[in-house]
Amino acid sequence: MSIKAAFKTWYKDFRISLSAEENPLFMGYYRHWYKPKPGSLSEFLSEYSLAKNGDFTVIQIGANDGITNDPIHKFIKRDRWKGVLLEPQSGVFNQYLKDIYKKNKGLHLLCAGIGEKDGYLPLYKIGFSDMRWATGLASFSKEKVEELFENGIVEKNCRKFGIPIPKEAEKRIVEEKVEIISPKSLQERFHLNTIDLLQIDAEGFDLEVIRIFDIPTSQPKAIIFENVNHSKKELEECYQMLRGNGYRLREFGRDTLAMLHPDEKFTRFFN
Repeated sequence: MSIKAAFKTWYKDFRISLSAEENPLFMGYYRHWYKPKPGSLSEFLSEYSLAKNGDFTVIQIGANDGITNDPIHKFIKRDRWKGVLLEPQSGVFNQYLKDIYKKNKGLHLLCAGIGEKDGYLPLYKIGFSDMRWATGLASFSKEKVEELFENGIVEKNCRKFGIPIPKEAEKRIVEEKVEIISPKSLQERFHLNTIDLLQIDAEGFDLEVIRIFDIPTSQPKAIIFENVNHSKKELEECYQMLRGNGYRLREFGRDTLAMLHPDEKFTRFFN
């Protein structure tokens, strides 16, 4: 491992430790001094969370380590969100996610993926690194992980952190059998009557997650999902379905925000 990779790992562990133990300076910063950029997705999340007065329910699909590149971590901690965070990779789940939220009562952590029905499926992931960039590329589609090698994304990260790519194909991509839970079972198991936010980061599986959740029926009040790694046709069909069911949409870079019949206080985020 290069010095850069070692430092990045140390820094992540340090931040996770501060958050897990709810260090007073760490918590104080987000409660008293943190100011999101005006007009940003973070500002929307901050205002939306505060408007709920401590009664906020989230379902997060693909929580990973709980903090790195995670848009909702600070608000979960600051405003004591409730709900369920799902992460199918057992290594990431047991090493990081379980620890970082151990003091958050009402927030359930589940080592599982989402699917149409309960069961098990193979999850495909980078087999030679457990850094955040690598675990963030795990997918239920082997073809999508193979594309990451073909389009140079894996090579770029390996070069950045001084990690050699194995020549053997079986060492490049490995699979892990993971538990799958349906939205119906998830909501019944954890008594989720409403979903204030459905947060999705599923590496090209985001639109499938939206389909699986049957939005016209489940009606999450807000949805955030990645708009990359999808065809234009699939993305536009998803947008049309959401608009047809009363959602207003706004793209924030790689992420799309959808909100169901937003109150007047939030309409400025969709202009």
